[in-house]
Amino acid sequence: MMTGFRLSLSPLKEPLGFVKLVEWLTAIFAFGTCGGFSGRNIVSIFCGDGTNETFATNFQYPFRLNQVPLIDGNTTICNHSVATTHMAGDYASSVEFFVGVAVVCFLYCMAALLVYLGYMHLYKDSDFGPIFDFLVTAALVFLWLVCSSAWAKGLQNVKDATNTDGISTTLTLCKQTNITCEVTDYASMRSLNISVVLGFLNMFIWAGNAWFVYKETRWHSQKFSNQAGPGRQTAPAPI
Repeated sequence: MMTGFRLSLSPLKEPLGFVKLVEWLTAIFAFGTCGGFSGRNIVSIFCGDGTNETFATNFQYPFRLNQVPLIDGNTTICNHSVATTHMAGDYASSVEFFVGVAVVCFLYCMAALLVYLGYMHLYKDSDFGPIFDFLVTAALVFLWLVCSSAWAKGLQNVKDATNTDGISTTLTLCKQTNITCEVTDYASMRSLNISVVLGFLNMFIWAGNAWFVYKETRWHSQKFSNQAGPGRQTAPAPI
């Protein structure tokens, strides 16, 4: 029996290979929509004497907002001395976890597609390949659930920290009675919202794929053979 590489595109026409290709694409979109994000909010400070000051806050992936300056360097605003002030919160862990899971899935899909397209004869002839594939797929379903939930919460925290209430709470100047702070121009976070949706979408796709991988394992074949066993009729013994 030949054990070398045998290129065949037929697995892509079956659910096992086609869904893996879809997972590869959705993983790219998942980490691509948040991994390169960069946004800018415009903050306006309205003074009691009718004047106003405007400044920009730039933040980006991985959203370590406590390293992003709101006020860079000691300055005077509305006749008040303001020291260097940074935004509040560090949300890198949730988004980096999300991106990390997406990258792992991207790499695993590439490896799995290589096996499907070139070594399917070995994959189906062994117990190890399908069982390993199923266990990894089931683990990644769980990881997608956890990382997507964590990033959804992290994204909401990022929005809260960068909106008007978050800026007003962080910047001491905004707590003065005759001064009002407001975010007058928000950065578009559409791609970040899409990344959360893609995270949960990936979870469902991988959960569906787990069934097709399970059908390739000996556990599935043994289940059906055991079900078929009691239904068999044995021929009567000769008298």
